[in-house]
Amino acid sequence: MRRGIACLIAILSSAGVAARADAPKTAEELGLMRGFPPPADKQVTHANLAEAPYNRWAFQHMRELLPSRALERGDGPVAALPRGEPLDLRGLSVDLPGEQSMKVSTWMYRAYTDAFLVLHRGRIVYEAYFNDMTPETPHQMMSVSKSFCAAVVLTLIEEGKIDTAAPVSRYVPELGTSAYGDASVQQVLDMTVGVAFDEDYRDPKSEWRRFGYALGLYPPPAGYDGPMNLYSYLPTLRKSGEHGEAFHYVSADTEVLGWIAERASGAQWSRLLSERLWRKLGVEHDAYYWLDPAAREGVSAALNISARDAARFGQMILERGTLDGRRVLSKTVAERILQPGDPAPFNRFYQDRWYAEVGYAYHDQWWTFRNEHKSVAALGIHGQHIYIDPVAEMVVVRQSSDPQPESDISETDGPIVYHVIAKALMAR
Repeated sequence: MRRGIACLIAILSSAGVAARADAPKTAEELGLMRGFPPPADKQVTHANLAEAPYNRWAFQHMRELLPSRALERGDGPVAALPRGEPLDLRGLSVDLPGEQSMKVSTWMYRAYTDAFLVLHRGRIVYEAYFNDMTPETPHQMMSVSKSFCAAVVLTLIEEGKIDTAAPVSRYVPELGTSAYGDASVQQVLDMTVGVAFDEDYRDPKSEWRRFGYALGLYPPPAGYDGPMNLYSYLPTLRKSGEHGEAFHYVSADTEVLGWIAERASGAQWSRLLSERLWRKLGVEHDAYYWLDPAAREGVSAALNISARDAARFGQMILERGTLDGRRVLSKTVAERILQPGDPAPFNRFYQDRWYAEVGYAYHDQWWTFRNEHKSVAALGIHGQHIYIDPVAEMVVVRQSSDPQPESDISETDGPIVYHVIAKALMAR
């Protein structure tokens, strides 16, 4: 702990950030998991790991709460992230919807940020850690995991191992009578599948909660007799509406993609990601997935990685598939990820403030934005972001433990803040 605190202080000092009295309390300040044993109301468990304030500790310790499988970095060279001219966020302000002008540094604190890192032209210009996090800490990434899945699936598509026009049932016959049986692979990639699924994170009776039991994220209640792993859960989903008509955010879609990729490649998901991406990326640290009750990786939400390695992934996409002079993904795949999404199917269902303010769209398991820089992002609930701005040549990573799965401070304010940072970098 002393080494971690010393590292934290050094990093914050170099970033020009001082401790603030109005910052959310850290896991240590909350007394979480302190003592032998900790008091009952301070214990983080499988049952409360996704709830506030327990997620302040849990999101840096998921493998201690759930079974997990490592993604080892291997013995290859680490892709360099050199230091650039520091960016002082204390002097940068942003106008947020419904708010007066706010310092970006203030927004970071209010957003329960655990790590914040900015790359400009491949160089670190800002890096800060909070809530006892360090550069070595793997952090829960939630749905940022989906975009890692997409990078591998798009590679298999380019190699001819997966046909985007083919029905899902060609690769996974077990899904033939489910909602996915006659959906095309591309419709699953774009989340335009007509499936009866309500991804309501706050409703314990929603389909998301049943999915969470199968994913291993939540322990089931007494008497629950539904499917208890992803392979048995996915075939139970039923069709609702027509495929291809509208964007409908469904985490189960990504689990279907992972299953297709396993069948098309003949490899377990973690091995597939490791061989096709992780070991080629030049990462600095091992990563891991937590596992469902049948020891299968949660492809849609279970990836845990360090902030710097998240930045390496974003920088590799920005550089059209290369990093530190090495080819990781093909240029075609990376350029496909950087393309804008189609707002028409997106806006049929999603027209509230979060999306109207920043102009979201979606394709291939990536979010895109309507701003003049045509930015793209991997996004996860509770404030996990990898934001890529091709015009400003900028990558922003934010890892957070926001009490709310979805909030204005993340869904609306985050992309606005990042765009302000991008313009400040371009003006230097």
